[in-house]
Parts: sequence; C-alpha cells; structure tokens
Amino acid sequence: MDIFEYQAQKALAGERPLAERMRPKNLEEFTGQGHAVGQGTLIRHAIEKDRLFSTILWGPPGCGKTTLARIFARETRSHFTHFSAVLSGVKEIRAVIEEARDQQRLYRKRTILFVDEIHRFNKAQQDAFLHHVESGLITLIGATTENPSFEVIAPLLSRCRVITLRSLSPDDIAAIINRAIKDRERGFGDMNLVLDQDALSHLIRISDGDARSALNNLEIAASLVLSEHDEETPSITLRILEHALQQQALRYDKSGEEHYNLISAFHKSLRGSDPDAAIYWLARMLSAGEDPLYVARRMVRFASEDVGNADPQALRITLNAAEAFKFLGPPEGELALAQAAVYLATAPKSNSIYAAYGKVKEAVKRSGSLPVPLHIRNAPTGLMRNLGYGKNYKYAHDFEDGYVPQEYLPDRLRGQLYYFPTERGYERIIKQRLDKWREVKRET
Repeated sequence: MDIFEYQAQKALAGERPLAERMRPKNLEEFTGQGHAVGQGTLIRHAIEKDRLFSTILWGPPGCGKTTLARIFARETRSHFTHFSAVLSGVKEIRAVIEEARDQQRLYRKRTILFVDEIHRFNKAQQDAFLHHVESGLITLIGATTENPSFEVIAPLLSRCRVITLRSLSPDDIAAIINRAIKDRERGFGDMNLVLDQDALSHLIRISDGDARSALNNLEIAASLVLSEHDEETPSITLRILEHALQQQALRYDKSGEEHYNLISAFHKSLRGSDPDAAIYWLARMLSAGEDPLYVARRMVRFASEDVGNADPQALRITLNAAEAFKFLGPPEGELALAQAAVYLATAPKSNSIYAAYGKVKEAVKRSGSLPVPLHIRNAPTGLMRNLGYGKNYKYAHDFEDGYVPQEYLPDRLRGQLYYFPTERGYERIIKQRLDKWREVKRET
C-alpha cells in the first residue's frame, strides 16, 4: 500500500489523521516551546487568568501554532472560530464579525478568531480586522511561517503581541513519537507497535523539527507494517521506514524568512573566511531550488563590499563564474559558483570601499549640491573661460610620477578623507601609494 492508497482508504473510512488525533488538548500535553508557554510565561499566565490578548504566532511548520490557538479557546471561556487566509476573503470576514457580535450579545462570550497563514491576507483583508481587534470584539490569533514584520500591516501588528515559536528539538520530537506509539486511545497503544531505535533516529532526523511531519511519517510506516505483517508485536525497522517514506525536501521558501537566513549565513561565512561553511550554505540553497544567478549576484556584490581592492581579481572571478553558469547550466555550472565562493572566502578582506562610499553618500545628503570648483570645470566656450572655468588647472601627466597636489572636492569639503585602505592584500600597495600622495598634498 503506497501513501496515496493509504490516505484514500483512511479518508473513505472517515478516520482522522494521527497528527490530528494526537494534537494536545491542554498545556500539560503540549511538548516544547517552554520559552513561550512554560511556567511563568506571559502566554501561560494569560490562559490561566483567562485574559487573552491578540497574538501573532510566528514559527516554522509543525511547531504547534494551531494547537496553541485551540488550547487558548479550550482553556478559556471563549467562542473559537478557525479561519483560513487561503480560502476566505472580505465577505467571510464580515460574516465572522457578525457572528462575534451575536456571541457577545447573546452569550456574553468573546470570540477568538484563529487565522491560519495570516501572511496570505492582502492589505484590504487585514484592514477589515483592524477596528474589531482594537475594539476588543475579537481576539485575533494569527499563525504564520513568515516574518510578520514583512507580511502583516503595521497597524494590525502594533495591536498584537508577536510570539516566536521554534522548530522542535530532537528530544521533543522523540517524546511526541513515543507518546503516539504508547497512547491507547488516540495512538497505536492497542496494537503493540514497536519502533526500532534506528528507525526512531531516522524519523526524528527527517522530521526536521516538524511534529506534524513526524506523526504523518510514523502513520504511513505503521500502516505498511500493520497491513503486511501479522506478528503479535509488529515492528517498524529502519529498512521498513526507508521503504515507506521518501526523504523530506529541505525546508526553504525563496521569498520568505528562511531565504534570508541562508543567504545571510552564506555571506557571513564568506566574510569570515570559512570556505567549508561557504560551500555548505551554497549547496543548501542550490539544493533547495534557489536561483543560482541570485547567488552569483550576491557574490558579485560581496566581491566589492567585503573584498574590494584587497583583491581586485575577486570581482572579475565572480563575474566569470556567473557567465560560466549561464554557459553550462546546472549541475556542471554549480562548480563555477563553488569555485568563486571558495576564492572569495580565502581572499584578503577589506570593506574600505563600502565604508568610503557610505561616508560619501552621507556627506552628499548633508551638504547637498555643492558647486564644482572652477579649476576642474570644463571650459568648451570662450564665455566659460572668461568666467574662470578651468583656470589654474594642473594636468597630472605634466608632472613627475603623474601626480600633482591640487584640490578636487568642493570648497566646503576641502581636505576631507573618505577612503582608508587596509594593510591587507593588494590594498597594502594602494595604501603606500596613497599615503605618499596625501603627505605631499599636506606639505603644499
């Protein structure tokens, strides 16, 4: 029986999935997230005192967001409404608001409105909640896997407390799996099912901190064992588990939080001169479906921002890597990106160009459009020459070593320095040259 046949038969039989059956009913059954719902936390206090507040639960898949929302409703005197941002629009929102008014008027009950995937609501839909959250008619519990700073409008976000949930630890996942194996009412306790230690370790690893995934995978493996084996004590071995399951894809959303986490890890590994970590994060992104040319563009930026003139070749090498990938395509072209990543990680580093440009932009912002000094203006007409354009300009090639001290900045910025090269790589040569020129300029 494959996964599709199993799920079809389960649906026909009207049986709820194991993950739904094992969903904790109260905080005592809830596993993990001690930082958010443990003893003494704000959430636990709010539940125990029945003083709930609007909340955004932000965390990865399978960490307990929906379960917590249901516990909020079950352990407080509230009317609970589950709302899907994927399937509903403003019309459905209005219906929920009307129902909340009825609950308040007829039963003196607050309404907890749980909005799954709240990041999928557009601005108009989120605006529709705003007044009713502010008035207290509804207590909004939103769940999202995306950073709410990017996905939830500021007025609504300011009226909610953001609770950050984490991927469950291996010990948490192990506890959840073992509870499902032993639970006689909701799990496999009546079936004497045994899960080998190797199979348990594999199940924990591929769940990637996702309790729902762990229980779904356990259920599929159990269905295979229970349907094909007649032993008194059916056992899920590592071989059976690997036969029943396919390896879970790496979690990655090219437009969401994890996208920024991985590219940040890649960038910081390059900056930290760690080629091993750099090619690991590169492989993670490419394996998860990231656009290779996006990664190439980030390396081009890094070549100027973090290597700069310490190794001027870095910019050329990253541009060549991007061209090589376009020419070869995947998977062969990925090696060119890996080569560039290793080069960048092992190159001497300097952010002097980046720092200098930032200072210059700030100077431009503060000082505005300062006039170009007359002596370095072009003078294509007689009138301009009569006005002093180009007067007393010194042509550098007419002087020894091709250098002559004169001022090129606007008068108000005379003598300002922005670029300070380091002693690393080729920039050491630049620094020696520049120090000499600046000393000559100071003496004139």
